[in-house]
Amino acid sequence: MQGEAQEQLVEQPVAGRSVEALWTGAKAGALLVALYMSLFHVSIVRGGSMSPGIHDGDRILVDQLGPLLGSVARGDIVVLRCPLDPRYDYIKRVVALPGETVEVRHGRVWIDGFELDEPYVERQDPRSALRMVVPDDSYFVMGDNRRHSSDSREFGVVAGEQLVGVVGVRLWPLERAGALP
Repeated sequence: MQGEAQEQLVEQPVAGRSVEALWTGAKAGALLVALYMSLFHVSIVRGGSMSPGIHDGDRILVDQLGPLLGSVARGDIVVLRCPLDPRYDYIKRVVALPGETVEVRHGRVWIDGFELDEPYVERQDPRSALRMVVPDDSYFVMGDNRRHSSDSREFGVVAGEQLVGVVGVRLWPLERAGALP
């Protein structure tokens, strides 16, 4: 069979295939880690403004994608840049959404005339009183430990661009690790 092209297969040694597979796996792993780190990060809580649910020293997982997609809901725990000093991050709970009327009377919260059920708040702050409409692309946030929280009652609403991420999981301490209410 002269004149016909003959195909030749070149077989790669087994060791070469293993190294290539390992290298491909390492690149894929590095890409996944980079993607994960750009969407999530671990933070350490400092202070007691979210007690009794979240304590000083707890390690939390912050989902940075939620605010970018506009998927922030009432009751979400969020990390935000402090409006008074953006060098600091705060952790608070979203109480009112854009366009809603929030009213705080004797420590209790009403949204558009309906009292908000807040089982995560241990003790209300009866000194709190205000009424406002939350502007577009802004959120009204409060700490769960109302008597010891610097929040929207003090610094006003938080612009959507100030939200760092949504917190859904506590990683540490292990005995309290898991989803947050």
